Amino acid sequence: MADAAPRLHAIVEQLLGTPLPMRIRAWDGSQAGPPEAPALVVRNRRALRRMVFKPGELGLARAWVAGDLEIEGDLFVAMDLLAGLVWERGDDARGLAEAVRDPRFRSAALELLKLAGPPLPPAPPPEEVRRARHHHTRRTDRQAISHHYDVGNDFYEIVLGPSMVYSCAYWPRPDGTLEEAQRDKLELVCRKLALRPGQRLLDVGCGWGSLAVHAAREHGVSVVGITLSGEQAAYARKRVADAGLTDRVEIRVQDYRDVSDGPYDAISSIGMAEHVGAEKYLRYANDLHALLVPGGRLLNHQISRRPQQDESTYHLDGFIDSYVFPDGELAPVGTTVTQLERAGFEVRDVEAIREHYALTLRRWVARLEDDWQRAVRLTGPGRARVWRLYMAACAVGFERNRLGVNQVLAVRTPESGDSGMPLRARTWN
Repeated sequence: MADAAPRLHAIVEQLLGTPLPMRIRAWDGSQAGPPEAPALVVRNRRALRRMVFKPGELGLARAWVAGDLEIEGDLFVAMDLLAGLVWERGDDARGLAEAVRDPRFRSAALELLKLAGPPLPPAPPPEEVRRARHHHTRRTDRQAISHHYDVGNDFYEIVLGPSMVYSCAYWPRPDGTLEEAQRDKLELVCRKLALRPGQRLLDVGCGWGSLAVHAAREHGVSVVGITLSGEQAAYARKRVADAGLTDRVEIRVQDYRDVSDGPYDAISSIGMAEHVGAEKYLRYANDLHALLVPGGRLLNHQISRRPQQDESTYHLDGFIDSYVFPDGELAPVGTTVTQLERAGFEVRDVEAIREHYALTLRRWVARLEDDWQRAVRLTGPGRARVWRLYMAACAVGFERNRLGVNQVLAVRTPESGDSGMPLRARTWN
């Protein structure tokens, strides 16, 4: 009798202590749960063994990446339903030590073990990163950046489109195109920095060179763009050459800690500071402050998280740390502002644009799904699944206010107090 799905559905509800708002379809063809809901497709018992031997998010991620687990139906609806079960329970969920003392929990866990079959833990998928003992050294940062960005420029073209901008777009009109929204974001950054012909701009984490080319072409500045990704640098240099801007744009493979040719009139750091790490953040802020002329501006565009009651309990997201951004760390926006101020910056403006990132991520997922077979050929099925899950889950995170993204405009204000800012700061709107 095919009964794996009903058994598993009952086990999950018992473990969660709440109804499961999704269907389950199991390897034996059985189904259970609300018929109109998206389905969690459990392709084999190996998926259960992954979750038994690595309970929580990482076990689920391994099953997804390996292809043992799939979502049937609208992925965003499924992610939203799962988020309601996991995220919203968060601080109220019982700790593991308390849970295992509950006879109902123990009974459900034993049933899951029986259903999973022989207790042999499957090896992690090859896409999983082996953890380094030391974090945020020059070597480990270079390895982490390579893992994330050296996936192949052709793959990123599928996801990002012709703009090749891998950060939150800016959507004056939600029904606009991704290209228009990314162009508007690049222009917004340049206007916040008040770029003028003849100035020098340092673009920290320059990606594929989109901002460097835009700033040089549209605002007449000289740009140094730095990245730790060799593939990004090669692509960016070609774009610079194709645009006829080699006399004004230099792309380097260089760590921000090694830049020594300041001063610069302005610095942009767009989606890079998440890689710095909490322990190194003040060093990062100090280094950028030292590279600016008095009165120079910094635009720091950075993903944030909600603060916790006890910040010492913060830990890196298991799935993202192991498969997407090794060693990536998020901080509350207040922590970021404080660190910039400790380094000597005067913070003049903070703009929260989290809804813009949800719109951006939904467009990226749509692009990936529309060209799925080519993406799989370019990067492999496991890596493609990583990106689809990561971007969809993050979109829901931004929509639910679990994640934020903020543009912080700061000035190296001289002792005279003359910041160079207009009395009405947001002249860029």
